[in-house]
Amino acid sequence: MEEIEQIPVIDIFAGPGGLGEGFSSFRTRDGYQPFRISLSVEKDPRAHETLKLRSFFRQFPVGTAPEEYYQVLRGELKLEDLPEHLQNKPDVLAAWKTAEREAVCAELGASEESHKLIGSAIRKSVKNRKQPWVLIGGPPCQAYSIAGRARNKGIADYRIEDDHRSSLYQEYLRIIAEHWPSVFVMENVKGLLSATVNNQKVFEKIITDLESPLEASGKKRRVNRSQRYRIVPLIKPRNSLVEGAWHPGDFLVASEQHGIPQIRHRVFLIGIREDLGDVELPFLTPSPAPSVAEIIGGLPPLRSGLSRKRVSSRYVNLKDSPELWRQTQIEQTVRSTPEDERRWLKSVSNGTIPSIRDEILSIISNLDSSPEDRGSEFVSWKTESSLPSTLRDWYLDSRLGGVCNHSTRGHMDTDLARYLFATCYAKVNGVSPKLAQFPADLQPNHKNASSGDFDDRFRVQIAGKPASTITSHISKDGHYFIHPDSAQCRSLTVREAARLQTFPDNYFFCGPRTSQYSQVGNAVPPLLAEQVC
Repeated sequence: MEEIEQIPVIDIFAGPGGLGEGFSSFRTRDGYQPFRISLSVEKDPRAHETLKLRSFFRQFPVGTAPEEYYQVLRGELKLEDLPEHLQNKPDVLAAWKTAEREAVCAELGASEESHKLIGSAIRKSVKNRKQPWVLIGGPPCQAYSIAGRARNKGIADYRIEDDHRSSLYQEYLRIIAEHWPSVFVMENVKGLLSATVNNQKVFEKIITDLESPLEASGKKRRVNRSQRYRIVPLIKPRNSLVEGAWHPGDFLVASEQHGIPQIRHRVFLIGIREDLGDVELPFLTPSPAPSVAEIIGGLPPLRSGLSRKRVSSRYVNLKDSPELWRQTQIEQTVRSTPEDERRWLKSVSNGTIPSIRDEILSIISNLDSSPEDRGSEFVSWKTESSLPSTLRDWYLDSRLGGVCNHSTRGHMDTDLARYLFATCYAKVNGVSPKLAQFPADLQPNHKNASSGDFDDRFRVQIAGKPASTITSHISKDGHYFIHPDSAQCRSLTVREAARLQTFPDNYFFCGPRTSQYSQVGNAVPPLLAEQVC
């Protein structure tokens, strides 16, 4: 049987590689993998390290990655020492060198020199110009996001047209116009649908530009069918009356409606080159979303850490330990004896749902059985997973022997009390409390607390529902991403966030924890990307 050549995929603005992971994971019914990631481009050095390591993993057939890969994940071998460690294994070393070529650290749009470098890499990656190939990527458009626009309103003299991030899609457009991929997939923020610049709707202009990249770039020459694209949605349209006359909302994908365990709404634009004819792509198939508990419930339970406490007008760093962690929680709720409740806890008992107080006191009385470990970059763990059976092959890898990127943050003493109240409230009511529902003594001590702009400042991920959107904000603090288990009293770890983003457990995020959080939050869920193929 003649071997079928794989379709090259070029991933730009790749982040840690969520879109690429989805494409490379896709298999036909007979097990064939039609797509091959031949180039990934990312400017962030830490995300680039993540891409390079994963590219190394992909050089091998499923289940045959070398033990050295797992040694890196388990912390037994440093990534920078990997090439030297492979000197006596020429075939494996060759795979590493291929990964180094495939993962390029460069910033698109930074300079003409950078553009030429990336253009050369694309030409080397797609050697057969007649072969079909796919361009994928999500050019950063934070300036158009709903949250970004809200932040930018407070910046004096801010103009979105002057924001470098608002024009990065032009670099994506330029690459299309110069290299003419057979198909492209562009993912972006929901705010793109409602943004305007100079009274022009941004989304309409982007669609027009992508349909005819040469015209958009100001070229005067005649445009033929091989230089035009048909833009189609992934979701079966509900609003469009005429095929091809899409409504902007037709391009919005609600991830939770397609088996992804988080409420994540993003714009997906699929461009098909017109000279390929009337290619019809199947629409995404709806499927129920797993819950937070199903996805992260089987991971090792961990306690939060202690960072600092406020004494008078200054903050004092705390020397974290399991004993101090328990004692701090007691002091934040009942001072010294069960009868000596703090005022905030008494106010909860006087409320309309006294069972919240009961739940809090139950946690405090059982602190001795709470987790003592805070985790690490690798935690040995014999997985007894809560995962649905249909997802176990996607997430789990028996060769790993544990969980990586699974360590907890430290929190202030007062935040431990807020987390405890919020998680107990969520368990009783099935929803996370708004800030106005917190007891007065647990209200944050800053001027914006009562403005209404931060009403969900402390957001619990509800165990029986999909998570809220995992965003890059998780790198700043964990208040929006509180673990549902009151006994752990903490925010999500990188691995828990990665699972909710549907990254397999053997997908390692490089760099310090803050960078790991950013990478996960900026990614496209791989399991959603796999359905795009």
